[in-house]
Amino acid sequence: MAETTPLLELRGITKRFGAVRALNGVDFRVMPGEVVGLVGDNGAGKSTLVKVISGIHPGDEGEYLWEGQKTSVSTPTDATGLGIATVYQDLALCDNLDVVENLFLGQEALSGGLLDEVTMEKKANDLLAELSVTTIQSVRGEVGAMSGGQRQSVAIARSLLGDPKMVILDEPTAALGVAQTAQVLALIKRLKSRGLGVIVISHNLRDVFEVVDRIWVMRLGSNGGEFDVATATEQEVVSAITGLTGGNGNSTKTEGTVSQ
Repeated sequence: MAETTPLLELRGITKRFGAVRALNGVDFRVMPGEVVGLVGDNGAGKSTLVKVISGIHPGDEGEYLWEGQKTSVSTPTDATGLGIATVYQDLALCDNLDVVENLFLGQEALSGGLLDEVTMEKKANDLLAELSVTTIQSVRGEVGAMSGGQRQSVAIARSLLGDPKMVILDEPTAALGVAQTAQVLALIKRLKSRGLGVIVISHNLRDVFEVVDRIWVMRLGSNGGEFDVATATEQEVVSAITGLTGGNGNSTKTEGTVSQ
């Protein structure tokens, strides 16, 4: 049986900011229908890698492959065109607008030159139902009055309107309570069940181990280890993050590299 082609594969990605080398020959991949955790200490290079993937900071060296084909991603529009959606930690929601208005902001449905409120409201309800989001009682509720978990659900739902193939979630459970965290983790599992590739950037290893299939550790701008969650332990991952050991028996020591 032939091996499945990675949805996303990065090979030897290097990124410099002047004299600072933020990424140093990084490899990374995500398979279709796979949830991948991207972890590492502050300054390890996680944010820079995500920005390379999403087209904000194109890599200086290396190869970017999408569904097995080499491609160039120089802008966020390029990444969106491939089918990559990114939900950043600040969520970028408008607190004074309701759920429908946030979901369709900038891509409103029109009918006869006017906003088609009925169509947008139906699509909003259908999408939340598909994701089994039951904590939002009304799509006409103002987002500013919602909990952190509800707001995260709205942001994730908005990312799916363009039918992406991969979703990047930046610290999706940060500052959430136990119940709200459980809601978001359940939502991530439903993204996987839809066949999407998902990248979860998080400092919370407990959350990571609950929802991901593989973990990629970043350390000092380089690969610090790759772990299969089914066989790895949190201590092994922590050791890779701190530079004591690496996944798959690889050392994570990196000399002369500074990341941001």
